[in-house]
Amino acid sequence: MPTTTTQGVTVSVTTNYLPDYSSPGQEHFVFAYKIEIRNNSEFTVKLLRRHWHIHDANGVVREVEGEGVVGRQPVLEPGEAHQYVSGCNLKSGVGKMRGTYLMERLANGQEFTVEIPEFTLMVPYRMN
Repeated sequence: MPTTTTQGVTVSVTTNYLPDYSSPGQEHFVFAYKIEIRNNSEFTVKLLRRHWHIHDANGVVREVEGEGVVGRQPVLEPGEAHQYVSGCNLKSGVGKMRGTYLMERLANGQEFTVEIPEFTLMVPYRMN
């Protein structure tokens, strides 16, 4: 499980290939990813924005940016965690994602960037 910590905020990722939603013959591969954001800092923080770089093995790179995650801007007290599940589709069966969250320390309004670790999206039969 890829994990990284930035300024006391730890981000962990797990992924799953979703064969029931994929159509390999039409070059459509769907993946789900589950993210846990844990606040190990001494500050209450709020997730404001996300910014993703999605790399497909066919050479296409997409950027996705927007407010919050899955329609929410969670507030995390020290020691709290937030989990969510989202998805990504690729034209090939292999790719990777990486990104950042823009967070805010609520006590003083200071914004900071939290790294999302790079993770691989791969259909299981490509692992051999």
